[in-house]
Parts: sequence; C-alpha cells; structure tokens
Amino acid sequence: MKTSQRFVSLLAPLALVATLAAQPPGGGRPGGPGGRGHPVVRVLDADKNHEISAAEIAASATALRTLDANSDGTVTVAEMRPARPADAPERPTPPADAPARPADPVMLALDANVDGNLSAAEITNAPTSLAVLDANKDGKLTSDELRPLPPEGAPAGGGKRGPRS
Repeated sequence: MKTSQRFVSLLAPLALVATLAAQPPGGGRPGGPGGRGHPVVRVLDADKNHEISAAEIAASATALRTLDANSDGTVTVAEMRPARPADAPERPTPPADAPARPADPVMLALDANVDGNLSAAEITNAPTSLAVLDANKDGKLTSDELRPLPPEGAPAGGGKRGPRS
C-alpha cells in the first residue's frame, strides 16, 4: 500500500508538467496576445507576456515591418495571415446567418483606411495609433484593452466575460 502511494505521489508532478507542456502557445489563452490570436498582436508582443508594453508600442512600426514578406512597404492581409498548410483540414464556410465576428481593436486602430492592409504610412503611425487603445493611460496595452470588441448590434454587457472597463 505504501509503495503505491509513493508511486502516485511521484507521478502527480509529472502529470502536471505534461499538462502544462500540452497547453497552446500563450499560456492556454488561444485568442490573446502571444497566443494563436491575430498575427499583428503576436508580433507586437515581443516578450509574449500578454501585454504590449510602452517599449513594444514605441517599437511597433519596426515590429510590423517584419510581417512585410515581400518588402514592398505594405503588410497585406495575405502577409498577416499566411496560407494554411496544404495538409490542413478545410475550414467550414460559416452559414449566412452566422453572427458577425468580433472587431479587432488593434486592426481598427492601425488600419486607418479600413482596407485590411497596413500601408507604409499606417505602419509608421503605429505607435500613435496604438496609444489610442490605452484606455487607462498607463502606457501599456493589457489583454483587456486588446480584447476583441463585440460585433455591432450585440447585446451590451460584454457577454460571458463581463463588461469592458
């Protein structure tokens, strides 16, 4: 009996390590900064701490230019979201009556002409554009300030997560 209890007590930490190792990038927060969320947010959050610090905001133009694969000065939708691997399963087409996707505040701030691409001027202006998202004026963008906005016409109150403040 004592031997089996020792065995279990030795396996418990190993199980915890295996569980943590199996979590997706971003600490189990797939939509947040540093996770599987928007590639722009991933490149801005250089230290992957789920916040865009004042230094990362200041360096945002340089960080965004790393997404410009063909070096033409514009980061296109295709460069932000590279093609899926050939062996990846097809994504189902959402039904026509599917709810709208939440608005991405980072892209709303950066993409001044709302064409889906980031022009050279929009990239250069990135630090100023991102500073607008700093609701509490603490110099950094927290996950709450980066959280996607509910679709237009969605009920007020923030749904399951609670209201934004």
